[in-house]
Amino acid sequence: MDPAFNTIQTNPWNEIFKVVFFPDRIYHAQYLNATRSHRYRYNVQEVRSYFDINVIKGEVYLDGQFLSNFLRIEYRASRLVEQAREKRRFLKDQLIAWVKLMPDDMTKMAESRVKLHYCPWVDAFQVEIWETLEPPGNSFHDFQVLDQMGRDCPITRVRAFNPALQEIKSLRQLELAFRENDRDLPTGYAINDNDTVWDNGYLRSHQEPRTSSPSSPNNTILDQNYLINFQRGWYLQTPDIQPVRYRNAMMDSDNQELEDDNIIEMRWVVQRELGGPMIFFHEVTIPPGKVEGNHQHIGTEELYYITEGEGIAYLRVGDDPATDSFPTMERQVMGLGFRDFKELPVKPGSVIYTKSGGMHGIRNNGTIPLKFVAFLYHTV
Repeated sequence: MDPAFNTIQTNPWNEIFKVVFFPDRIYHAQYLNATRSHRYRYNVQEVRSYFDINVIKGEVYLDGQFLSNFLRIEYRASRLVEQAREKRRFLKDQLIAWVKLMPDDMTKMAESRVKLHYCPWVDAFQVEIWETLEPPGNSFHDFQVLDQMGRDCPITRVRAFNPALQEIKSLRQLELAFRENDRDLPTGYAINDNDTVWDNGYLRSHQEPRTSSPSSPNNTILDQNYLINFQRGWYLQTPDIQPVRYRNAMMDSDNQELEDDNIIEMRWVVQRELGGPMIFFHEVTIPPGKVEGNHQHIGTEELYYITEGEGIAYLRVGDDPATDSFPTMERQVMGLGFRDFKELPVKPGSVIYTKSGGMHGIRNNGTIPLKFVAFLYHTV
């Protein structure tokens, strides 16, 4: 690491940006498996995260010689532990990950299951998948690292992954899902796929404009896994993205505002590409006279930023005490009956921010389309 990077990070003028540009795990190489011995060095090339997952890829060197490309997976299992608890089981020290590598050359795509081991240093289950476990030339492995190597060990090799790992820089994406160990320890009885619990995105889906029919289930794609994307940037033109259309969005079938032509559009700009706890960033268009129904957020937070048009946003009474002076009206909430809401005029530059447990909705009472961008993420 260039020492100038440390100087920049500790400069008082840049203190505020540490919140935004905090260094990657490259500063914590001592927590990677082979660094039990000073003979090994890691060259971390990329770090990506989503929710409980960290994925690190790069190179391993032994005594200064290139040894192997590697892929490290870390998983903190907060979702899986709750599902295992419903089975009256504990996760113990081992889990299983389903891993699918998707390099630029799709002929090298491969999938396999690997064993993850709990590591107290990172407070996570982890595994490192190396391209090879053979030392270079006439060298030899240090015993402190050698005892971690092998099938189902913290440092392992998956033969099917070698074509993708040999060109580690071209490994752009991987998909992940996690399940309990295949044995319930210490009892030792088997946990097979029919009895196990999985964390495969927890009902996560994404939207694709496969048909223009409003609220068509064909536009909802069930993911069944987590996506880790190593691409470093995107240049997008929102008007070029085809919208997905929804009829009476966020409204129950007995809502008095239901109308056949109450159709809004959403351009799903970024979804699975996001990292951390983020879920989506999209642009919503509500035609004049139309409405997105009132609904509650549980376990997520959402931010609306109005970009075009004017309308009325609804926040439940008490959610923002600063709105107490605005008019109050009763509105139906999807799945929850009627609640009192504040009517809030919105225009370009207005922001509606809803925390977990909050309720909101929005109506276009103007003469031109009402547009806003929405940003949704998990609360963790």
